[in-house]
Amino acid sequence: MAIVTFVDETTTGERRAAWGLEIAEERLTARELIRRRVFQEVAEFNARTPEVYQGLVQPEDAERVLNGYALRTPRRIDPEAQTALALRAFAGNGFLVLVGDRQVTDLDEEIELTLGTEVTFLKLVPLVGG
Repeated sequence: MAIVTFVDETTTGERRAAWGLEIAEERLTARELIRRRVFQEVAEFNARTPEVYQGLVQPEDAERVLNGYALRTPRRIDPEAQTALALRAFAGNGFLVLVGDRQVTDLDEEIELTLGTEVTFLKLVPLVGG
């Protein structure tokens, strides 16, 4: 069993605090790794229902705020819908996935999970006027 550390960064240099998730498998596809990350974020949000969702991608009917996304109407988030949004964002270059210093480019690519694996989600910020 490995603890995978997730780190969120932006191209502007912003870095969120890292957090870990226990994963029993030694290998997972990028798709499954993203799914598990999103399911964990959604489960934590739904258990506490804070005002701001701090997840990988913006939920539908939410607006970007300083530290995440504020839901226009307080509600539980559907983990399947949120995973679909995350997978579309990956496919549309909304974020990059780096395992160690290697970029993962395909959702079906298998990732070897060893002790101390760090996965960085680099959120791409659109250029102004571009």
